Amino acid sequence: MTEDFYCDEVLSGKTQVNKVLETENVLAYHHTKPFWPVHVVAIPKRHIHSLITLKESDNELLLELLGAIKKVATMVTEENGACRVITNLGDYQDSKHLHWHIVSGEPLR
Repeated sequence: MTEDFYCDEVLSGKTQVNKVLETENVLAYHHTKPFWPVHVVAIPKRHIHSLITLKESDNELLLELLGAIKKVATMVTEENGACRVITNLGDYQDSKHLHWHIVSGEPLR
């Protein structure tokens, strides 16, 4: 996998995804290799390394991203009864692009 799967593959169009929600600055789509029965990824369309590298100037984008995550989490919860919203940092973050997982169910593996 590349250092930034989201910029290099998803946002470039090299990897096609099944979109759940899209705004001017945010994309949410079904994970290409899901770890849960319901597994949606939400990303900003502009590269931001991670949650802890956000700058004051990113606040508007962060609010838009969180609004999208809230909408997707609401849909997943209504359809499945519950969900988790997860982001990873440091060594846990495989792709070095801010992203959130909206998931439901027991892990598939």
